[in-house]
Amino acid sequence: MLDVENIISNHIGVKQSLKRRGVDLDVELIQSLNQSRKDLITKSDALKSKRNNVSRVIGNEKRQPTKIEIEEMRSTGDEIKSLGNALGKVKTTLTDLLLPLPNIPSDDVPDGLEESKNIEIKRWGQLSKVHGEAHWDIGLKLGILDMESGASISGSRFYVLKGRGAKLQRALSAWMLDVHTNKNGYIEIDPPYLVKHDTMVGSGNLPKFKDNLYHDDETDLWLIPTAEVVLNGLHQGQIIDPSILPLKYVARTASFRKEHAAAGRDVRGIKRVHQFEKVEMFRFVEPEEGNEALEQMLDEASELCEKLELSYRVVELCAGELGFQSAKTYDIEVWAPGSGEWLEVSSISNCKDFQTRRNNTRYRPKVGSSTRFPHTLNGSGLALPRIWIAILENGLKPDGSVTIPEVLHDYTDWKQLDPILN
Repeated sequence: MLDVENIISNHIGVKQSLKRRGVDLDVELIQSLNQSRKDLITKSDALKSKRNNVSRVIGNEKRQPTKIEIEEMRSTGDEIKSLGNALGKVKTTLTDLLLPLPNIPSDDVPDGLEESKNIEIKRWGQLSKVHGEAHWDIGLKLGILDMESGASISGSRFYVLKGRGAKLQRALSAWMLDVHTNKNGYIEIDPPYLVKHDTMVGSGNLPKFKDNLYHDDETDLWLIPTAEVVLNGLHQGQIIDPSILPLKYVARTASFRKEHAAAGRDVRGIKRVHQFEKVEMFRFVEPEEGNEALEQMLDEASELCEKLELSYRVVELCAGELGFQSAKTYDIEVWAPGSGEWLEVSSISNCKDFQTRRNNTRYRPKVGSSTRFPHTLNGSGLALPRIWIAILENGLKPDGSVTIPEVLHDYTDWKQLDPILN
């Protein structure tokens, strides 16, 4: 959530920054509501002080209050209650106005409102010049992907991985977690997949993305669209002790999304599905360390792609393409020759204090100091099933077998996938 004081003190700059995202900010309404909030607090505090002074005088004089004093105290109490109710309504209105506002783009984020304005900043590996088979055909011939059973069990855009296909996904997740925990210093978390309403709000998924989330009406719990939600919620409402930051967490979870935005797009195979597995990196850092942490996480995710021998590119998103919570984002996309497209497998984002303000997560830089909001960063490291797709389509050989990246050999116990013999 944006800092209301910053919106008011720097309203021209904030308005211009949000304009870069295609958002028109009603500064005057926010200013009016914030001033009303302050006025109500001032009036309420004055009345509370008056009531306390009367009580103090009566106490010092060691007597019972007079009828007039009792009536005045009752009247003052009623007025304080009325002001409290009015203050509550103003706060709710102000919060409802602030929650749907996206994060402010960093100054160095490219201008633009559409995908064509994104900037490719890196490319690694050689692209296959041969347009091979797509993963849905490869998986069928190998007997490891069952689209029909997924549709029969759950409906469109669900799938079943079988045998070596399931083991390949498990191997990928286990290997990535081992790299993040053993080499990159992350703490592994195994979190719940269902979270409270406030946890979704804190991550920035509510109210903005309500229609794209799965919800249980009876318990008011929400299925997570990414592990970012629960990792961000680990310290909600807390004050992190001095010298603890940075905190680096990683989790492997299922992710659940209705994917309305995919309507009309190519949804063949398992590129855009309602449930998928993902390894997620997440950091809490001091504000001054955010930019460096972003570059570190980009390197960590990129190295995974290189170890998997997958050609990839890094794209810096323009302001209009940023995710709701993000101030700056790099996308990593791997090349899938069978599908003939770049597949996004990670978005590495610096969200600054946008999520910690929503979560009221704070930290003390040192003992006895005032609290600050830490900055958060997140990124897939990496997302499945698109890595699974890329391995099949890039590893396909003329005889129909698929070569498995060397880093996975110890996790799978085999070096290649062979087609099922008729």
